[in-house]
Amino acid sequence: MEYKAQCRVGHSLRAVRPQGAFVSASAHQQRILTAILAVSLVALALWQGGVFVLAVLVAVSALGQWEFTAMFRPGPEHRPLRLTGMALGLGLLLAVRLAGQEYLAWVLAACFWFLALRFLLRYGRDQEGADFHDELILMAGLMYLPLMLQFCLSLSTPEIVLVLLSTAVSDTAAYYSGTYFGKTKIWPQVSPKKSWAGSIGGFIGCVAAVTAYGVSFGDAPVVLWVLLGALLNIAAQMGDFFESALKRKLCVKDSGTLLPGHGGLLDRIDSLLLALPCYALFKEVAPLFP
Repeated sequence: MEYKAQCRVGHSLRAVRPQGAFVSASAHQQRILTAILAVSLVALALWQGGVFVLAVLVAVSALGQWEFTAMFRPGPEHRPLRLTGMALGLGLLLAVRLAGQEYLAWVLAACFWFLALRFLLRYGRDQEGADFHDELILMAGLMYLPLMLQFCLSLSTPEIVLVLLSTAVSDTAAYYSGTYFGKTKIWPQVSPKKSWAGSIGGFIGCVAAVTAYGVSFGDAPVVLWVLLGALLNIAAQMGDFFESALKRKLCVKDSGTLLPGHGGLLDRIDSLLLALPCYALFKEVAPLFP
């Protein structure tokens, strides 16, 4: 039986369906078709390379920041705030692409200068009503999306494929193992849907996929690929838990409705966003590809 939980947001209520709701066959087919389309677009961008990869990163960053800001500030009156976040993300990615990652600290400093000026102008007009919350949301969105995605700009195509593969297998293996075998929940206060069976299934699937890919295309001992698979899965699960907790805190079922059968874009890339910096750090310590 379907039921609804009420969640208070300010002085209004938003209905939130439980995360453990049954997924119909048609919804599952929709989920698969959406995934196939997304994979096809990413594969095309990686095959073309260069500006096409940058275009995908910019699009993902912009749409993700729109969803992220909208979770905190829903309603049409906050569209200018969301557009500001999208513009900041675009500026960060383009600056890193053109100037290089060695200038990333300067780019972040420039973004903070802009946000500080924005707050000062708002405060000058309305001392009582202005606070720094909007600027903090924008900075958090900047750190969560374009800052994480910019790591792709320093990765080769095989490396990007590896990270995408690791998170896709983690999510897929966790979904099916949790659906068929999941009974004991890991952290119901944060994510009532996630089970130990799903977590273990995702971990095993990720380690196996990363190891197989690395042995086939990389240039490193097997033990390093196993360690990398474990690290990427832990990062992916942390990203999943983080977004689940954020949505529950903000009383949001999905981050958006962009992807039929999946929800919002953030619902699909939450694992990837935390896996990317982990891979970038790992490759600095132990080079994996020739």
